[in-house]
Amino acid sequence: MTRSLTILLFAVLAFSGCSDNPEPAKEGKVIVLMYHRITDGPATNLYERSAADFEADLKYLRKNKIRVIGFDDLEKMVLSGEPPSTDCAIITFDDGDHSWYTLAMPLLKSYRMGATFFLWALMIEDDRDSFLSWEEVRLMSHYMDEEGRRPFVFGSHTLYHQHLTAKEAAYNDPVAFGLYLDEEFGGSKRLIEAHTPGDVTVLSLPFGDGAGDPEITAGAELNGYRFIRTSEWGAMEIGNANLLRIPSLPMLDDTPSDLIGDYLGQ
Repeated sequence: MTRSLTILLFAVLAFSGCSDNPEPAKEGKVIVLMYHRITDGPATNLYERSAADFEADLKYLRKNKIRVIGFDDLEKMVLSGEPPSTDCAIITFDDGDHSWYTLAMPLLKSYRMGATFFLWALMIEDDRDSFLSWEEVRLMSHYMDEEGRRPFVFGSHTLYHQHLTAKEAAYNDPVAFGLYLDEEFGGSKRLIEAHTPGDVTVLSLPFGDGAGDPEITAGAELNGYRFIRTSEWGAMEIGNANLLRIPSLPMLDDTPSDLIGDYLGQ
């Protein structure tokens, strides 16, 4: 009788796939989502996204257990060499549209998600209807959630929002170009830091121009940036992530939410 029970137990274990060497858990990837303007109604151009579609994106992240993190979280993963146990996303916005304050922020608050907002610093004025005011930037950046965290971080989209490689070619002089980058990168950083808490450490390249360029990368580092978000499409695996050349996925007017999962391999 005992021998029969032993044979039966082995058969059950074999059928169930029990093993001393289980399949390794899937390592999570990180994707950076890039938005521009959020619209109350339907989007009217490629770089707009309706509030309804933006909310659908947030629902997709929650439903598919994609954890929303910030750039500092990404840096910790990269420095430790430990990938996340689940896929992650960083939500970003470019330029400085007023819809960030009226439409994006309320939805992000509702879903308890943070975001990084890249400012075209020279355009942030109190009398520009289509852009944020510095007072709105201050209110967003100082907002604190129930857990005492500031979920809305501001980064630089430079001062003048120009094609950097074209400027590099026009200067044709590393010293002169370096001084120009000090104005673009350093000037915007100081202006944003005058209205927000903490240091500005994240840069978004205008038009995605100059990703991986040695002089542009060096100029960003010299001005205190630890991260450069590009417009190169892709998701990151922590083992080969380059914090000075971070890819992204543009969320355009016709981008399906499930494209996020496609890039993460879900």
